[in-house]
Amino acid sequence: MHLILRILYFLFFGIWFSALWATVAWVLCVTIVGLPVGLWMLNRLPQVTTLQPQRELLVVSTTGEIYRQGLPQVNVLIRALWFVLVGWWFSALWLSVAWALCTVIIGMPFGFWMFNRVPAIITLARI
Repeated sequence: MHLILRILYFLFFGIWFSALWATVAWVLCVTIVGLPVGLWMLNRLPQVTTLQPQRELLVVSTTGEIYRQGLPQVNVLIRALWFVLVGWWFSALWLSVAWALCTVIIGMPFGFWMFNRVPAIITLARI
């Protein structure tokens, strides 16, 4: 996307809509039943905030095949324990700080970096 369009989108729509999006996503994550949808929404938070395109790690094999490469994840039991003990409440603080940083020009780079790390904060997902 063109940089000027992304800036205008962020200023007039992204800043307030991302707060609403993050709140709904966090509530869905805390309900456990809504966790898959909530994580999907959190993974798209940078796109909702600034129209940042989704990133994928694609690998081309020596035979010319293209496939998506994923990172090895932490054990699911450790991730579940993290979510129950720390992830749900710490992610709320993390999202609040990230959004607040994005409201001031000097804090935007760090705020956007924090938005990109939300799935790792809530469930230790490797991104």
